Amino acid sequence: MIPTDDRRFPTALAAALSLPFDYDDGNGVDFEPFPAFLSTEETADWFRAWTGNAEVDGDNFRVFGQDGSGGYAAFWLIRPNHPLVDQPVVFLGSEGETGVVARDLGAFLWLLAGGYGPWEAATSYEPDWTPRHNQELATVAVRFAADHKQSAAAVVEQATREFPDFDDTIMELCR
Repeated sequence: MIPTDDRRFPTALAAALSLPFDYDDGNGVDFEPFPAFLSTEETADWFRAWTGNAEVDGDNFRVFGQDGSGGYAAFWLIRPNHPLVDQPVVFLGSEGETGVVARDLGAFLWLLAGGYGPWEAATSYEPDWTPRHNQELATVAVRFAADHKQSAAAVVEQATREFPDFDDTIMELCR
């Protein structure tokens, strides 16, 4: 866990989340960024409700957005002594979906540039859905993470490979 409770967006995340995400009646990206991380109290309330476990506090998550059904995108503070930007980005869906969608913020920027939101990266419910490259988000990715450039598929594959037990870890907390 990170030894600080800093709830300010990193500059790169703020730049990406300041851009519009077009849902386009289900053909675009289903992502609604928040203007700031959820507070400690809001995160605890959400995580307790999501897991059905009153003993957890969600302190190892920094929630920064949601999909239209209320699933949350967050940094998962799993790498001890690493800054927030080096923590993986995860999705916890309103119907119990889970997934690590990017290894870190730089990879997440390239995921967004590739036309994916957290929900699209974590699920495969829409087999006919096709991602659409987002040039504005690609510009942000180049500005802040040029050294992380890769396809959205590679971002998800690397994150899934590095954290194969994320779902099991989260499900163990559920009651």
